[in-house]
Parts: sequence; C-alpha cells; structure tokens
Amino acid sequence: MRIIDYFDNGVASYPDHVAFIDIDAGGTRMRYRQAWAASVDIADGLHGHGYGKGSHIGILAPNGTPAFLALLGLFRAGGVWLPINPRNSTAVNVDLLTRFDGELLFYHSSYEAEAGEILSSVAGIRAAVCLDRAGAAGPALAHWCRDTRGSHRPVAAARDDLVTIFPTGGTTGQSKGVMMTHGNIQAMFANFYAHFRYYDDTCHLVVAPMTHSAGLLGCLHFARGGTNAIMAKADPLAIMRAIPAHRVTHLFLPPTVLYMMLASPAVRDFDYSSLQHFLVGAAPTSLEKLKEAVAVFGPVMSEAFGQAEAPAVIAAKAPWDYLDRDGRVDERRLHSVGRACVHNQVAILDDDGVEVPRGQPGEICVRGDLVTPGYYRNEQETAKVRTFGWHHTGDIGVMADDGYITIVDRKKDMIITGGFNVFPNEIEQVLSAHPAVQDCLVIGVPDEKWGEAVKAVVQLKPDAQADAAELIALAKAKLGGVKAPKSVDFVDDLPRSPAGKALKTELRARYWQGRARAVN
Repeated sequence: MRIIDYFDNGVASYPDHVAFIDIDAGGTRMRYRQAWAASVDIADGLHGHGYGKGSHIGILAPNGTPAFLALLGLFRAGGVWLPINPRNSTAVNVDLLTRFDGELLFYHSSYEAEAGEILSSVAGIRAAVCLDRAGAAGPALAHWCRDTRGSHRPVAAARDDLVTIFPTGGTTGQSKGVMMTHGNIQAMFANFYAHFRYYDDTCHLVVAPMTHSAGLLGCLHFARGGTNAIMAKADPLAIMRAIPAHRVTHLFLPPTVLYMMLASPAVRDFDYSSLQHFLVGAAPTSLEKLKEAVAVFGPVMSEAFGQAEAPAVIAAKAPWDYLDRDGRVDERRLHSVGRACVHNQVAILDDDGVEVPRGQPGEICVRGDLVTPGYYRNEQETAKVRTFGWHHTGDIGVMADDGYITIVDRKKDMIITGGFNVFPNEIEQVLSAHPAVQDCLVIGVPDEKWGEAVKAVVQLKPDAQADAAELIALAKAKLGGVKAPKSVDFVDDLPRSPAGKALKTELRARYWQGRARAVN
C-alpha cells in the first residue's frame, strides 16, 4: 500500500466527506472528490513536464490545503517528497535540497524570495512552481498543469521504493536524510491503526509543521474519510478555540506547545469533549504536566515514541493503557512512552549489544519493517546505528516487567560530573513540577573541579516567579546533591528547532565557547 492508495480508498467510500478545512483561509473546505481531482491535475502536470516516479520534489509552503494537495499529486505521480521546513533558514534548505538531489520545487507565494534563492543556488532544481498564484520564481500551478491534462498514467510501485527523504532533527549536528519506503510508511500506519482509534468522522487538527510528523499523521485519516483541519501557526489560544469549533478528535503537538497551552489562563475556558487522542511526541514530556493535561483535556493524552529513522511509532501509549479498571491514572504508565508497537521488535541493549534485565537502563533499539533502509548517500552514518542487527535510537530507556518503556534521556546528553553519570531528563522532570516553571533544559557546563557541572536553564510561566535557590533545593530534596543543579539561569525562551525540539547543542555552545572540548 502507498499513501495515495489510502487516500483513494477514502475517495471511493467517502467522496463527499470534507477532506480539508483551511482555517487560516477563512475556513474554506474541500471534499474528497475535489481533492482527488486536484491531485490528478498535479500528477498530470508532473508527468507532462517530465517528472515522475523517483523524481525528488521539494515543497516549501506553510501548513495549508495547497501544501496537502501538492503532496497528494506528488505521491500519485510516484515522486519522492523532500519536506522543506519554512522555519529553517534559506541556507539550510538550500543545503538539504542540494544534498538530497532536489529536481523540482513547489512553493507558496509567501516564500517567493526564498524560492528564488533556492532556484538559483541548487543546481539540480530545473524549475519552481508557485502553488497559489503566478510568482517571480515560477508559474502558477494551475497554469503549469493547464496543458498537461491526461498525461498521468498509474505508477507501479514496489514496497522498497522511496516515498520521502526526511531530514533528521539536526539537534546533534548536520541533518541527515532518512530514506522512507512504502514499506516503512505501511508499517507506521499499521502500528497507529493497531494502537489508536481511527474511525469514521475523525477530525485531525494539523498545527505542528506538516514537514515534521504532522503531515504523515494527517495522511492516517484518509482511508476512513477523515478531515484534516489545518492551521499555519501553533498559537495556543487559537488551538484551544479550534478544538470545539471543529469538533477535533485527533491532535499532535510537541511538549513545548502543550506547556504553553497549560500555562495560558484561558486553558479551562473551552470544551474539549470531542478529543479522542491528544498525541504528544518529539521530546520527553514532564510527568507533572501530563497529569495536569489529563485533568484539563480529559483522559485523552496519548504518546508515540519514534524518530525519522523509525517513523513516529516505535512504542505507543493510548489512554486505555494508563487507566486502571476504575478509570484512575497509573502514573508509572502515564510517564512511560508505552509498549513496543505490535509490528516492531524492541529491546533495551547495553553497549555490547546484550539485552539488559528488565528495570535496568540501556539503549532503546528497534528492528522490523518500520526501520529505514538508511541515510541517503551516507553509508558510514547508516552503519553506525546498525550494529548487532538492530537500529540504535540513541535514547536510553528502561523497560518494566509489563513491557512499558520509560525514556531516561538521550545517550549523548548524559553529564559526567565528578565521575558520576547524570541524566538531565531526570532533573528536568523534577524542575518542571515546580508551579512556576513552564519549561527547562539541563546541561553540563565547564567546571574546574568536577569537569562538568549540572546547570539548569529555565523558562518561567508568564508572570510567575521563582529563584535559583528554591529550584536547586527542590532538586536536591528529590534527587540528592550530585544530581541537583549547581546553578540556574533564567531565559525568556529556550532554543528550539523548527519542529519544536530542544536544541541542547545550541544551548551548550553558549557555555563551552572558546573551550578546546565541547560535550556532544
């Protein structure tokens, strides 16, 4: 099965269901039969202009119906999607399109200047096409497709054919290109369908970048005629308003946006009864804030642990996984990322590739159809994460006797202070429980005595107050003196990637500048 096959199944059974609601375009709606026709026109244009199976095609656009239609047309024509995040710098996107062999660029007029620079800087890109009007960098999509009607012919696809080359988060260095095949995507979809509810009449609020997980998560709703209600920006108040306005059933956000919503004084002013799955992913989530979210949004909080190399769903946790028979929350299970998904094999391994006993920390490793064939044109980096016959996620976790996995931290984020191994996530969980803290990061900084000292960098909630001494005392009481921060800095905002991931590499650079060694 290809993504376009799931969409076509939706068209066949639910032609008059609303496929897309573009909230930022006045709530304009498009039904499945209309979206099908638009996708065929785009596939005609691609084939008529010499692009087709295997062509590497970038889409530079904000979240919106035009971007989704371009994606559908690309998939129908057998192209390979290059997700280009508009929140990246133009230089980063030029680099990605160059290294991933981009051939064509679809773009939105709001990125006219960037499209022009990409077109002149990426040698492989032969043309640019503007999705919403005629542009300086390229013709309007409607005009481009006008004389190519009937050019598209059905594309035969094999399970191992590429669907997309997804950039990694780039939180530990230059972004790599993760190759995803039809088989990878089918395994991802099968896992989601097995662990969560995707019935008729779902409404998915697309607010995280489509170029991250939100685009693929939106495609999950096609087969049963679900609706994607699309927003271009992650504005907390707008999200809270949209949930009752569109009877949203499914929502995916990174933890940082969830924290912003919980910090809003208006968070309890709206009706969230339509929600079935409020999915949190992309980074570890504070237990205290998850508990608060259950109290605010209801027992709908869900989690999927994955990465581009094993897209989105290595392990999963639905609401019924953390509620007992009486409907009470099991905090240990709530804090976990769930159990291994049914179409994966997951193990916790030590550095020698030996599975550790239950309850002991080790690296979370996965194998199965979900796992990428590797990094694009990068066999060396592929080999690094494929030792002992497993894909190594780089995350340290503990698997309980009942199979629930709790993430301890990123392997590369571990701090060695005075000879002791300290995992920042454990400290971040404690500090995030303080009522004044909206978000925080813990890193190791240079220290003459200890080698590295534990430092917390904290973002407070609006109008809230806390001082370093009380946060250090809180951590010391909960974790002891070794793990407690030696210092605390307060910032207005923490560094984040365009996908909302914490950029500890960027944060560390501020403290290790001028040093011969930096912690990776």
